[in-house]
Amino acid sequence: MRGQGRWKGFTDGTSRLSGLLMAARTSARRHWLFTIVFCAGLSLRILTQVAYSPALVYIDSYRYLHGDSSLDPLGYLVLLWPLQRAGGLAAVAAAQHILGLGMALSLYSVLLHRGMWRWAAALATAPVLLDGYQLQAEQTIMPDVLFEALIVAGLTVLLWRRIPAAWQMGLAGLALGVAVDVRQVGEVLIVPALAFLLVRAIRWRRLAESALFTVGSAIPVLIYLMVQFAVLGHFTYTQRNSSVFYGRAAAAADCATLRLQPDERSLCPSPQVVATLGIDGLVGDPAGPLLSYQPPPGMTIEAMANRFDHAVVMQQPMAVVSAIHRDFIKLFAFTRNTAPGDMPISRWQFQTTYPTYPPLITLRYVASIRPGGGQPSVIRPLAEVLRDYQLHGGYTPGPLLAVAALAGLAGSCLLGVGGRRREHTATATACLLTTATAIVLLLASDVYEFSWRYQLPALVLLPPAGILGAAAITTAMRSAAPKRAGAPGLNDLPVRRDGQPNLVSARSKTRRPGWSALDHVRHRYARGQEFESP
Repeated sequence: MRGQGRWKGFTDGTSRLSGLLMAARTSARRHWLFTIVFCAGLSLRILTQVAYSPALVYIDSYRYLHGDSSLDPLGYLVLLWPLQRAGGLAAVAAAQHILGLGMALSLYSVLLHRGMWRWAAALATAPVLLDGYQLQAEQTIMPDVLFEALIVAGLTVLLWRRIPAAWQMGLAGLALGVAVDVRQVGEVLIVPALAFLLVRAIRWRRLAESALFTVGSAIPVLIYLMVQFAVLGHFTYTQRNSSVFYGRAAAAADCATLRLQPDERSLCPSPQVVATLGIDGLVGDPAGPLLSYQPPPGMTIEAMANRFDHAVVMQQPMAVVSAIHRDFIKLFAFTRNTAPGDMPISRWQFQTTYPTYPPLITLRYVASIRPGGGQPSVIRPLAEVLRDYQLHGGYTPGPLLAVAALAGLAGSCLLGVGGRRREHTATATACLLTTATAIVLLLASDVYEFSWRYQLPALVLLPPAGILGAAAITTAMRSAAPKRAGAPGLNDLPVRRDGQPNLVSARSKTRRPGWSALDHVRHRYARGQEFESP
């Protein structure tokens, strides 16, 4: 009897396994395009993990590894420190690769749940799965991938249902609030979120549910600020001074026509200095005009930099706006290059030797934070394959991102001029949230400095925005189709005894995509079909 029980348990387990395999095979066949793209992304991540051991370390990684919050918030430590102590830097890189795959799966699922085409949803995930710069970021000890994942998580919860429930609003706010703790630029995410909430806040009940979003997003921010106050004594995210905008203002200023006080004149660099140092060097280079500046007695460098920034913004506002606009449209170029004054793009490209940034990031330093103290290694043949892939087409073309952005903007505009069908309104609202999040976040990053690293959120936001925009446009066109076909109007329909149109026969077994019940009644009446008597 005991042997029979064991055999029955074995056969039951085998049956369950066979059922799971059959279900997985059926799902893979149905979603064959996404399966192919997903497997390709998984293979590239395994190749990256093996090629660079234990992980890539950038200049700014030093601050996160040592808990220095003077320039950036340290919410990334929630992911970094536990994994580093459990499995070293390799475990951190592996976790970030899993986050990349998870973002693709979340985007695909939410687009399908909102009625998008399977092939279009699969194409929307291709950039985050296959882009070489995304792969390099996931292998690097930096907070960018966690920041992207939190944004995707918040949008997924908000967009999963046409009308989010109260708990979904609070959970989405919590995810976007933690994103601010990871990268401070996430503060601007409140702008598209408020636009989304205002669009859907039609009734007081919905308005009260939307308030939960604000509370959820404020909790992580307040917790971080209170920890900062308890540990360091200041109720701010960082100790970064306000002269961070100096680089943008100095690079955009026309010093020949700018009216400055004599003691501010040396803060305005020549075009040659701007091209040589770039915005990053203008702010951080010891030989740059900011750090080498000698303020007058009683003044600080930060105060004088603020006066200079104010003069540039007030006297030459269009120069600053034009500079930000030029950096913004670099994302949509055919190729990815380093423009004069920009941060070198080579920092975000795979190298055939382990990249170092002396004096902080050296091979000896990486070995000191690696379990066992072994030197970091690079498998050169694999690194060459990744580098060639990244340089020769392994990135998302800028024109495709431009098309996605334009489609997202068009779909968002249809929210006010499109039809009144519930499906159209829900799709256009989702398009508005996704598109506005992408544009606001990218512009906020370009306000201070352009870097290809700061353009990574475009890979996870613009393609879904483009798909949602195309769906909103298609839905609006379908809504207008019966009217263009000359279908009879509401006054032409037979009426009941109470004077209302007879819509009983609208319960047709044959439903046409994009048609409402009233459209079906008009169509049947135009064909001469009989209506049920009142």
